[in-house]
Amino acid sequence: MRIGLLTGGGDAPGLNGIIESVSRCLLAAGHQVVGSFDGFEGVFNGNFRDIRKEDLVGLHGAAGTFLGTSNRSRIEGREKEFIAGIGRMEIQGLIAAGGDGTFSALSNLGVSVPIIGVPKTIDNDLHGTDITFGFDTACAVVADAADSLRSTADAHRRIMIVEAMGRTAGWIALGGGLASYADVILVPERPFNRKALLNFLRGKQAEGRRGLVMVVSESAKAEGEDAEIAFTVKESFQQERFGGIAQKLSRWIEAEIQWESRAVVLGHLQRSRSPTTTDRFLTAAVGIEAARMAMEGDWNKAVVYKQGTVQRAPLSVIQAGARTIPSDHRWVKMCEALGIFI
Repeated sequence: MRIGLLTGGGDAPGLNGIIESVSRCLLAAGHQVVGSFDGFEGVFNGNFRDIRKEDLVGLHGAAGTFLGTSNRSRIEGREKEFIAGIGRMEIQGLIAAGGDGTFSALSNLGVSVPIIGVPKTIDNDLHGTDITFGFDTACAVVADAADSLRSTADAHRRIMIVEAMGRTAGWIALGGGLASYADVILVPERPFNRKALLNFLRGKQAEGRRGLVMVVSESAKAEGEDAEIAFTVKESFQQERFGGIAQKLSRWIEAEIQWESRAVVLGHLQRSRSPTTTDRFLTAAVGIEAARMAMEGDWNKAVVYKQGTVQRAPLSVIQAGARTIPSDHRWVKMCEALGIFI
């Protein structure tokens, strides 16, 4: 068989692991793998080629994606053109690693293009799977940053506010903040009370703390307020880009309690790190299963991670909107037990 492979949406640590594990399995079984470069754009523009064994050596350890990706190209309104592009690739089916935008677009093609979906987002906010690859690495970046900034916070008697990615879900801020024992964690699922936050900070002042570390999700907000939007990308599936909350909080805290504050926006650093061991194990297992599904002809399903095992599921389960943090999640309870403001 000739099997197509593409990576769509934002890049995530572990995408190269998916490319390597899928391709190694299929090539070893005598099949061909055709990579589409820059996601959907490679299909539209004819920018694709066979993936060779020599392309794969050590690929799993690299950040980014060997095939490139894009979150701007859309299939909507160009379905016939996309199907024609798939025809030029001469493939029997497509394995796609992406997020909700990627699969929403591909699902509109019906049976014209058999697909296997590999859910991917550092935000960890897809339904139908307990964890997505890239999330653990993103949390590690946040935790490392928060740990490092604690020393400069103490040195200068400052509050250091780390802004993490996550869009409308606060998983990265929660995971990275908890791993670094941050003093404050703010996530969009739990709008914070400004008075309660100030009282918490004043309490730390009274204790004689020199510095504090806060980890905030990019769409965190106060009660009755909207999240900060930095800019919009009209061509994107998700047009609004959140950001700016850390800077606004730092200025507000200084004005209210005269505690010097500084904001650090990690941004795409959370995407650009080599994947952790946890993410490498996950992408190896998921990629192997996706390859097996293709060889068995088990199309139009997703590969998910549920209850400690890699499983096959309907594509629809990963298209149910953002999966947010439940109020009683065990990580939230751990933060409360540790005295972290959340």
